[in-house]
Parts: sequence; C-alpha cells; structure tokens
Amino acid sequence: MTQPSPLRALIADDEILARRLLREYLAAHADIEVVAEADNGLEAARALTELKPDLVFLDIQMPRLTGLEVLELTGRREGVVFTTAYDQHALRAFELHAVDYLLKPFTQARFDAALDRARRLLGQPAPGLDHLVAPAPTLARVLVRDGSGGMQVLAVDAIDYIEAQADNVAFHSAGREHLKAQRISELEAALDPRRFVRVHRSFIINLAALAGLEKTDSDAHLARMKSGKRIPVSRSGYERLRAVL
Repeated sequence: MTQPSPLRALIADDEILARRLLREYLAAHADIEVVAEADNGLEAARALTELKPDLVFLDIQMPRLTGLEVLELTGRREGVVFTTAYDQHALRAFELHAVDYLLKPFTQARFDAALDRARRLLGQPAPGLDHLVAPAPTLARVLVRDGSGGMQVLAVDAIDYIEAQADNVAFHSAGREHLKAQRISELEAALDPRRFVRVHRSFIINLAALAGLEKTDSDAHLARMKSGKRIPVSRSGYERLRAVL
C-alpha cells in the first residue's frame, strides 16, 4: 500500500529557542516535514502564500505582523495551530478556525494532541501509530455571534443539534439559533463521535437531546428531539445511529 505523502509544516516564531523546541517535538513524527521557518509575521505570510504548507505552527506576538494579522492577510484557515505565551487572543484565534491554541510552555504530550487533531481535520491519521496515540481532545466550546453582534462562547454539551446553512452552521441550543461561518464536515471531525452523530448531510445531532426515532410512510426515518423538532435521517445516518445506540 502506498504511504501518504508527508504533511508539510511551517514554523513561525520570533524566538529561536521556541522554533528549536517545535522542531524537536516534530522530530517524533515521521510523517511531518518542516519546509520552512519564519522569525517574523511578514516572512510567515510570504511562506504561507508561496509554499502552501499543510500545517502552520504560528506564534501570535511577532515583529512586522502578528500571527492573527498573518491569517487575515493570507486568508489561511486550515491546519493552523497557535503557539503563544498570551491567552487573551484565544477567542479571536478560534474565530479564525484555529485547530488548537497552545499556551507556552506546553509539553510534548499536549503538542502531540494538537497535532493529532490537525491530522484528523486534514483526513490523515499518523501512519502506523493509531494504537499508540491517545485520542485527540474533542471540541468542548464554540465561539458564536450573539444577537447584539458581539461574540459569546457556547458549550458544546448545550447544543441540541447542528444544521448546515449555506456557508454557515447553525447551532440550536435552548430554543435559540447561533450562526458560525464553518463547514459542517470540519465541525463533525472535531466533535466527540460517541455523543454527536451526523444523521444527514445537513444535520448533526447530540445524542443526549434525542428522544427517539420515527418511521415515515415512505420507510424513511426521522430523529425526534426532546425539543419536539424532527430531523431527517439518511440511510447512512441511520446506520451511524444504530452503531452507537
């Protein structure tokens, strides 16, 4: 069987010791190739544009451009792991779809968990290490817009179901709808599959909010939620539900 190509990584940090530490952590992963380093935001933006790496390990406070400005300038949203000493930028980082936000100093184990999550989102698990790597942490909170145009943090456990709406997803919680610009497939990969099941191409349900299944006259299925909402269930979605219930 042909082995997948290595994931190409960019390290961007103005501290040489921090870049060396990331290289050491990455050395434990044979499927990762560091293709460039940058010690300022402008170099990072240039490397992102020219090299298009799969993974980006990005500091926030850097000369010339911050890590957040790098993403805003380049439009990059996939495969970004922030590595920073400052926690006040976490909400903005996740708004920009960061895979993870590593607060310095972080351990090899914490780094490996972030890397495993990035691999899952990219559809490429670690080669030959599935039985050795601990499961990646699953999403516990999402950042959504509130009714006043501001931002709020919504606990994933409080979500009844998620619905794809054009280029957004809608989180339905306690009778309210919260929109976020994100693909439903990307969100599905970050959720705990033991608690959240994609029952239809446009719907993911929280099993804790499921009241039962109903059969329609055409032998299709509907998920009846505790709120009373009925959600269509595709054939593949029904099989997924059967596997976990």
